Amino acid sequence: MTDLLTVVLAAGKGTRMQSTLPKVLHQVGGKAMLQQVLDAANDAGSKRNVVVVGFGGETVKTAIGTQAEFVVQTEQLGTGHAVAQAADLLKNIDGTVMVLCGDTPLLTGNLLKKLYDEHKKAGAKATVLTAIMPDANGYGRIIRTKAGAVKKIVEQKDAAPQELLIREVNSGIYCFECKVLFKALENLNCDNAQGEYYLTDVLEILNKAGEKVWAVTADNYEETLGINSRVQLAGAEKIIRQRKNIELMNQGVTILDPDSTFIDKNVQIGKDTIIYPFTWLEGETVVGEHCEIGPNSRFTNTKIGSFVTAHFSYGHDCEIEDEVIVGPYVHLRPQTKIMKKVKIGNFVEVKNSTVGEGSKLPHLSYIGDADIGSGVNMGCGTITVNYDGKKKFRTVVGNDAFVGCNSNLVAPVSIGDGAYVGAGSTITKDVPPAALAIARQRQRNIEGWSDKRS
Repeated sequence: MTDLLTVVLAAGKGTRMQSTLPKVLHQVGGKAMLQQVLDAANDAGSKRNVVVVGFGGETVKTAIGTQAEFVVQTEQLGTGHAVAQAADLLKNIDGTVMVLCGDTPLLTGNLLKKLYDEHKKAGAKATVLTAIMPDANGYGRIIRTKAGAVKKIVEQKDAAPQELLIREVNSGIYCFECKVLFKALENLNCDNAQGEYYLTDVLEILNKAGEKVWAVTADNYEETLGINSRVQLAGAEKIIRQRKNIELMNQGVTILDPDSTFIDKNVQIGKDTIIYPFTWLEGETVVGEHCEIGPNSRFTNTKIGSFVTAHFSYGHDCEIEDEVIVGPYVHLRPQTKIMKKVKIGNFVEVKNSTVGEGSKLPHLSYIGDADIGSGVNMGCGTITVNYDGKKKFRTVVGNDAFVGCNSNLVAPVSIGDGAYVGAGSTITKDVPPAALAIARQRQRNIEGWSDKRS
């Protein structure tokens, strides 16, 4: 089988987006539109991806990195001109090149593989991906021969009344045999109202040369939709998230209200987990089995074990092991690892810390740059004082230690195994194992003080 290659058109500014960001880098489903397109191409079996950049090209290159090769379209002279920029890379290759648009994030690998497979099966030199639109207004119409081949594509402004009734339209996505494509591109001209080189003219050139031009129709027109505005971006977002929710529910995940649940494409969730409304699971988050996540929770790039409960909480770039209870109103910051059976109560923030198995952070605490052992109780209002204004320092709390309420642990400091810290203490020196540390002034009662004050 010949290799499948792709050329992705991503040079446009996207004026209707009203943005300084290149249109193809706007996110949908947790990824840039261009990334969604490249993912679909790779899923279809593409061996090599070439991206045509223009506006914001360096930003696009930085975002995509080594996933693709890049060519530059310095002037926006039409789709044919854009594809021609890849000629030096691809024109001598024996293979099939799939031309994609970088603003079509709803594409799937299955659809693109279907296009490629049917292109090869038909023995065509070019194959157009088409869609049956409920409203074809604005699209080029597909005119077929009786045998099903593509006779021509008629733009709406040039279509006859009978042709305007056709709902099969051009998606702007094609398969071509490489050498045939780039040879035909050499014969394009810009003799049209826009003064541009149209890729659709290649089909006319091939038809005149007696080559076979075929068409494959998408089963669902939504997969071919391009995004040109923020309104359309929101519509695509809804479709992608709906797909993901359906996929997860079919795998055994309960999503109580899919319309108010927002789960990125790459998120993984185990069976019998329940996702409550207004929950965001983003990036590379992984959730185990038998969890309860939400409501009103957000986790980004977080690894969550099984039998975890997390309500009204936010975590990012952290790890939560099995049987942990989190929330409400907890913030887990990067480089945090919560071990098994930990309980983290309301209004607790943990940053760059490890909390050992079975430990408790009941409420109103800040635990930063700390190593907390197993079986530890951190009393209400406990703070690890980790920053001296210039540097961060770590706090170490041993196994089975007990830290009383309203305590300040001024790092660098260690609390030994089984040690106790009296409530209200500010600890600046290490506490030996099994010791009791009390660091507060002895109470004094001043008789009659309030009478003198009045």
